[in-house]
Formats: sequence, C-alpha cells, structure tokens
Amino acid sequence: MENKLSLSLPLSLLQSFTRAEISSTTLLGAPLFPGPALDSAWDKRCEDLARAVDRLSTINSQDGLILLRSSFSAPKVLHLLRCSLSVSHPSLATFDALLRRSIQHITNSDLSDSQWIQVSLPVRDGGLGVRRVSQLAIPAFISSAASTRSIQDDILNDCIKSRSEFFLSYLSARSAKFGDVQDTLPTKQPFWDRPGVLEDKALVEASLNSIHLRASSLAASTHNSGDWLFAMLVVSCGLRRDDEAVRVAVGLRLGLDLCVPHQCHCGFLVDACGLHSFVCKRAPGRSARHHTLNDFDRSLLCLSRSSSYKGAPGLFRTDGKRPDGLTLVPWQSGKSMCWDVTVIGPLAESYVNGAAIEAGAAAEVAASRK
Repeated sequence: MENKLSLSLPLSLLQSFTRAEISSTTLLGAPLFPGPALDSAWDKRCEDLARAVDRLSTINSQDGLILLRSSFSAPKVLHLLRCSLSVSHPSLATFDALLRRSIQHITNSDLSDSQWIQVSLPVRDGGLGVRRVSQLAIPAFISSAASTRSIQDDILNDCIKSRSEFFLSYLSARSAKFGDVQDTLPTKQPFWDRPGVLEDKALVEASLNSIHLRASSLAASTHNSGDWLFAMLVVSCGLRRDDEAVRVAVGLRLGLDLCVPHQCHCGFLVDACGLHSFVCKRAPGRSARHHTLNDFDRSLLCLSRSSSYKGAPGLFRTDGKRPDGLTLVPWQSGKSMCWDVTVIGPLAESYVNGAAIEAGAAAEVAASRK
C-alpha cells in the first residue's frame, strides 16, 4: 500500500508571500546572480571605502597603510569575489580607483600606472600588498568553486544542467591566458592567483628604464625587505614611523620622486630621487643609524645575559680596523665575540650597477670587504 501525503495551502496565504526575483536573491549576504542585489552590494562596498579613504588620510600614515591593506581593501570584499559573479562588474574598476587614491593620500605621492601595479603586488614581490580586486576576481571565484565542486555535484545531481556556465567560462578565460591545468582542479587561491602576479611583476620590470629603478625593484623583492610593513605599531620599541619616514620608505620601494632637485650643503647636486642624503658625508643621520644598530645588537646580547662593550678601546685587527663591539666574557672556546655594523645603500653610485643585476649584491660586496 502506498501512502501519499498531500498538503494544500489556502490561496490567501500564498498571496501573502513576497515574490523575489532571481536576480535579487542573496545567500548569507552574497548575491547569487548578476542583477540589482549584486549592484547594491558593490555600491555599498564602494561607499564604505570612499568614506574610509577620507578618514585614513587624517591619521598616521603607517596606521592608515596597515588598516587599508588588512581591512578596507581586498579582504573587505573577498566574500563577494569568491561567492558572487563579480568578474566583469564595473564596480571593480571603481573600487580599484578608490584604493589608488587612498594610497596616494596616505603616502603623499603621485603614482603612475606602472607604480600602481607595483603597489598592488604582494609584499614579497616588491609591492605594498594592496591588491587590485579586478585582478583577484577570477582567481577568487575559481578557487571557491573548485573547493566546493563535489558538494555542488551532489546537490545538483538530478538537475538537467548542473554545471555552472560562469565557472566554465572563467576557467576557459584563465586557461587561454595562462595555460590549462590538470583535471583535478586545485582549491587554493594562491595557485590561481600566482600567474597573474608574475604577469604584473613582469610589466613593472619592463617599465624600469634606469639602473636606479631596477636596483630599487630588486631590493624591494629581497627577503625581509618588506617586514616594516607588518611591524606592530609599538611606540616604545621605535616601531611606529612618522609620516615623512613612511613617505620616504614607500618612495624608495616604488622609485618615486622624493624631493625637488637642489644643491646639498656639501656642494653635490641632488636630483628628484633624493638618494644623495643616504651617502652624504655631512648627513647627520649616518652616525645615528650606525649607533642605533649597535645599541640594538648590544641589547640582544644583554638579553642573553652576556655582558658586552661597545667601541672597546685598543681593540684592533691586523689591518688597523676596529670592530664595533666585544663581549666581556668568553663566547665560545674561551674567546670573546666581536661584531661590526655596516649600513650599505644599494642605490649609491658605487653599488647601484651590481644591485641592478642581482638582489643583495651590495650587501655581499660589503660583507666580503669586511
């Protein structure tokens, strides 16, 4: 015997339901299809970013840069990029334009197109880590769809048309540009994102028309060169930089003009890059940087309960040079440890040719000379 359960609802109750158009439907805050819901979601994100841009320019530059990279840029809209069909949405360009304007306000600089592309590169590739959402759209959606592919197949198993046309079109566009991938699609977003990053990096490198710019780009891509962008803003430890220091640090990383051409008090003609200040014999900051690094080394030794002496008198090598410090108790095998600090500028005229060819070349020359 077959039991059937029939359910009938009064017509008046059905008429009280609110009819929702498919283009206006959302799930957990993410619009499911292109249409008014997606337009409204992106308009809201652009309005929030525009408000943040105006406010970030009024606080410390380092604070604003960290907040923009970590909160108000791509992380703020990543759920839309991964869950909604945002690849060709016009608001992506608007969002990127707001990001570019924010960087210019925070760092008090004027970015060219190639410099803006460099800004949007990850920090390890010489950028500032403020990613362009238009470049992230396809990798974010494909990785999200690939990671949930088995669940989608189970849910849509009985559907006549269960494969997403959007997913297939995005995958085809990506394969046409960067080549096909294996049948088992990777689920990690960095896999899909990396070819686009390398393409942008190649565009930046192709636009570098001087040895100073090439050396600056290589130096920005070296290991640990971007650690200051992730530093905790602890004032007591000297980790919070003033606005001018942040402007100069960003300018050196991107190859921006830092000053108006003028004549230094030592008689040297300084160009717009302002690199002479790092090598000028009469610059007051040279000794200060050297002493700061020596004090830092000595404080580390103090933490290890090893007494040390900075600038010990009578301590000379066979070539007449004197190390910067000496431990007062034996460090190993009954011998004390000496240390010496050298600050090398890869953009100095004496090092820039080598630094434009290989990252870290200036440091290697200084180490071999020591």
